[in-house]
Amino acid sequence: MAFFGHLAFSAAHKKTASNLLRCLGSPCFQAYRGYSVDEDTPRTPYEPPAHVPSWVVRSKGDALLHDAWYNKGSAFPMAERDRLGIRGLVPPRAVTLDIQAKRFMEEYDHPRIIPPEQAKMGGVTSEMARKWSLLQALQDRNETLFYRVLLDHFVEMAPIIYTPTVGWVCLNYHRLYRRPRGMFFSAEDKGEMAAMAWNWPQMNVSAIVVTDGSRILGLGDLGVNGLGIPVGKVDLYCAAAGFTPSRVLPVVLDVGTNNEELRNDPMYLGLKRPRISGQEYYELVDEFVSAMMARWPNAVLQFEDFSTNHALTLLERYRNHYMVFNDDIQGTAASALAGMYGALRVLGLRPADLAKQRILCVGAGSAGMGVVKMISMGMQTQGVSEEVANSNFWLCDHQGLVSQARNDDLADHVKPFARKETQFEGQGLLDVIKRVRPTILLGLAGAGRLFNESVLRTMNEVCPDQRPIIFPMSNPISKMECTSEEAIKFTDGRAIFASGSPQPDVPHGGKMYRVGQANNMYIFPGVALGAYVGETRIITDLMLMKAAEALPQMINEEDLKAGLVYPRLSDIREISAKVAMEVIKAAGTQGIVRGKAKEKLERGEEILLKWIKGNMYQPHYASLVQLPVGVAE
Repeated sequence: MAFFGHLAFSAAHKKTASNLLRCLGSPCFQAYRGYSVDEDTPRTPYEPPAHVPSWVVRSKGDALLHDAWYNKGSAFPMAERDRLGIRGLVPPRAVTLDIQAKRFMEEYDHPRIIPPEQAKMGGVTSEMARKWSLLQALQDRNETLFYRVLLDHFVEMAPIIYTPTVGWVCLNYHRLYRRPRGMFFSAEDKGEMAAMAWNWPQMNVSAIVVTDGSRILGLGDLGVNGLGIPVGKVDLYCAAAGFTPSRVLPVVLDVGTNNEELRNDPMYLGLKRPRISGQEYYELVDEFVSAMMARWPNAVLQFEDFSTNHALTLLERYRNHYMVFNDDIQGTAASALAGMYGALRVLGLRPADLAKQRILCVGAGSAGMGVVKMISMGMQTQGVSEEVANSNFWLCDHQGLVSQARNDDLADHVKPFARKETQFEGQGLLDVIKRVRPTILLGLAGAGRLFNESVLRTMNEVCPDQRPIIFPMSNPISKMECTSEEAIKFTDGRAIFASGSPQPDVPHGGKMYRVGQANNMYIFPGVALGAYVGETRIITDLMLMKAAEALPQMINEEDLKAGLVYPRLSDIREISAKVAMEVIKAAGTQGIVRGKAKEKLERGEEILLKWIKGNMYQPHYASLVQLPVGVAE
């Protein structure tokens, strides 16, 4: 038998082998390999031949991007992207082979070591980065195995695939990029998005998560690098709520970036232009939403990490027409409300006691106001008027206490919560705490350690009859208002604490204090699952409210005694299924449940819950059968 590289020929094929070897030694083949036609020695360093041949390929679209022989990754020129059906499947900016090689050599020469000062601020270590890379490699080659491992080790791995590691990934996405995941739409694709949607290889999509990269976690404008957030979210959709991995779609809408450092980086993969704004921006988002909903009208569309000046406007623009929701506004809000009800359970109080709480919220952006509005609605369901509910809130932003003295400058959704006592306009956080004596302190400013020792000690002092409820909900860890250690230490262990980013349990006074995480993953996967299988067509406030009310009922007695205000993440599949059931029940009262879900709902909770669980993806190997050419999926 004769061998050449990975090819083996039997004696019966000697003639074929001889001809092939003669061909491989021909001048034209050697020229392609980097040899000159007249030389027998390779050029060093490598130089491309004077004439680069054209190749005829049979694959196109996603198949081409997974073909190691012909794939160019992010280097495909625009003409080839259109010709080969890959527009939108690779980042907007075409880079050179030299840039791709440089990106690889950076990792080859310098392992992913995160400097100690960066690890301290972001909470991400070199070991977490190593694990993220390992999980990415596994997902690239075998998603069934990836989700099996993720489900088996969900509590351990959730911080690796999402917060806080995802923040580091987004900051470095342009250097970490290896192969495409999801879709890329940009300002240069205007007028083409409906056609581009058909470049995605899956005929059925259940959930789409999109960002414009304008407000990634608390890290600001990261442009196309923000795709890391939707990628992490769809992983949670699949792991937590059982969406089928092949039917979820992460997307970034690249409208430019105002981050000059990224624009000046030769490795950056997005448009190197300032962000578009105004009517042009909304026309672009309109086209994107129409393109997605035209191809996949039954999909849930989640908006993620859009800047404050656009987030609420976009939500209101589409929420009554499609199954749209904004996780930063609605998911965070429902998670916070669930935590409030959980804290009341820890205190031995009733849900109706929510309306008796005095709440100080630091941060009046889209996320902060979403939380405030949802908690106010929760109070109203307990029997108080909207005016009375709103009067239980005090808002502080970067200018201090928000009052009606600046009504002319306030957004419409902030005005109902501005204090009437205009003489206290701009009052500082510590002074507000001393005067108002709040029972609940929420952090949603994303501005770092605002809850310092003085603030936390004062919160403890003004709550002698009820343990203070302290929720620093900003992400990532570097943007949190305080840590679990600080909250427990400076309140002498009295604080009922939950944070947006994961925090360790705290030893204090000879006792170990367990702390929870006010994580949106408790809510958004189940809400999306309920809306999708319930075919609700829209996602209403009532659906979110019922999800929030149901969550604290899943906390077991042992965890309640330990002061935990959320159920265990290890039960995330059961949690998502029950949240989905409450969502469908709420939609049923509004008459918007359709299909099989309506029939199951009419037959009772037990049958409905069993049916929901039966619709959840399980990472098992299935028997595969090739679909004949011309047969629809």
